[in-house]
Amino acid sequence: MQHWRGSSILCVQPQAIMQTLDQRKPVILSWSGGKDSCLALYRLMKGTEFRVEALLTTVTRDYERISMHGVRTDLLKRQAASLGLPLHQVLISKGAANDEYELRMGEALSRYRDGGIDTVAFGDLFLEEIRAYRDRFLAQHGMTGLYPIWKRDTARAIREFIAEGFKTIIVCVDPKQLDARFAGRVIDDQLISELPPGCDPCGENGEFHTFVFDGPIFRETVGWTRGEIVCRDSFWFCDLLPA
Repeated sequence: MQHWRGSSILCVQPQAIMQTLDQRKPVILSWSGGKDSCLALYRLMKGTEFRVEALLTTVTRDYERISMHGVRTDLLKRQAASLGLPLHQVLISKGAANDEYELRMGEALSRYRDGGIDTVAFGDLFLEEIRAYRDRFLAQHGMTGLYPIWKRDTARAIREFIAEGFKTIIVCVDPKQLDARFAGRVIDDQLISELPPGCDPCGENGEFHTFVFDGPIFRETVGWTRGEIVCRDSFWFCDLLPA
């Protein structure tokens, strides 16, 4: 807050006034760039209880890509800019063990905890063991987890996601659970109808991962073109090139 003091007048910048009046609880959001974390962000933005202060994304340093999803950091940065939110990249090495992940993530969390933020939001839907792990890890750092879309019906969630105007593309496929031909396809009603029985329509069991490039909370479309579709580490990836 900036002040200009006269004998009896205190002038405050309008932006500072808005920050002071915003009584929503500040949180950070674990951000993969995909639809589930975007659904969580959308829910938080529509609510009145929480304010997202930053997006926290794990990035593989050697490749400069979002870990597991394989999306280039150039697109990740454009995505965060279009959402109007600060981006915090947590860098890990290729093939990083869980110990390295927890060390780097713990360092990042400490920064926010020391700044007065004690809550991390996630886009998890129903995997109990993942939520339990997150809660244990956060507790070690004096923080708690928030799950805005927990237990939502996934078939309904993805159809509402599309109906609201969000646009997302499948960037990674686990061929043990889903045919590789789905890599590089934009999710729409047609694609959902083609998913095989047993495949979660939100890919919550790891069947696929996505990159969201447009929607009602984006200031502008994140432009991309399709690159190669390749198999690495037993997963199929569709490379997206910044447009």
